[in-house]
Amino acid sequence: MGSAAPPPARTGARTGPRTAFVIAAGDPPERSALAGIESAELVVAADAGVDHAIALGFRVDVVVGDLDSASVAALEAAEAGGARVERHPVDKDATDLELALHAARNAGVDAVVVVGGGGGRVDHFLANTLLLGTAALADVAVSARIGDTDVVVVRDHATLDGRPGDLCSLLPLGGTARGVETTGLRYPLTHEDLVPGTSRGVSNELVDAVAEVRLASGVLLAVLPDARRGSPDWTGIES
Repeated sequence: MGSAAPPPARTGARTGPRTAFVIAAGDPPERSALAGIESAELVVAADAGVDHAIALGFRVDVVVGDLDSASVAALEAAEAGGARVERHPVDKDATDLELALHAARNAGVDAVVVVGGGGGRVDHFLANTLLLGTAALADVAVSARIGDTDVVVVRDHATLDGRPGDLCSLLPLGGTARGVETTGLRYPLTHEDLVPGTSRGVSNELVDAVAEVRLASGVLLAVLPDARRGSPDWTGIES
């Protein structure tokens, strides 16, 4: 297999929170899901996520996983561009995405954006989605872009960007989310508790371009299933 050319260096200015992008394996992401990657502090590819990054012309800083699905050409291109490869055994106690998330968090960033991870096995998809709210990542802001869906982990407060009419579901994770308050949603929640398994927070709707979610304790996943509905194909990222 021939070697792919290494991508160009990132040139965007790094401002604001130090953000890591983690590119997951699974279905290839749309370019629109990678907005902001050129100004990211760190780009981590989880196994075959390196193929997605190289195919779209992005530099990768770290490749993590057992590398059973990453192509030789993509690995060579990433290494030629300066990437560090962390190879793990196939028989391991964590998914490639979990290893990649820990690599990003251990780099000392303030926020982690996971891109991709849809498609493939349902158990992998569920496990990787639940990973977003793990206690090990409690000190960083975590979000994900999975197909047309955005997922935001809410631990005390989060701002949700969208368009009036966009759907938004609030799902408690790992226990009861207590004292949930919302603004900018069609069906407001005021000091409500959402217990695991409830559908109380499902299929709410943004009434403004920005909504806010607060909670006294616990963890929520704010899921916006049509976050990039109708978005044009991305052709460049402004620095």
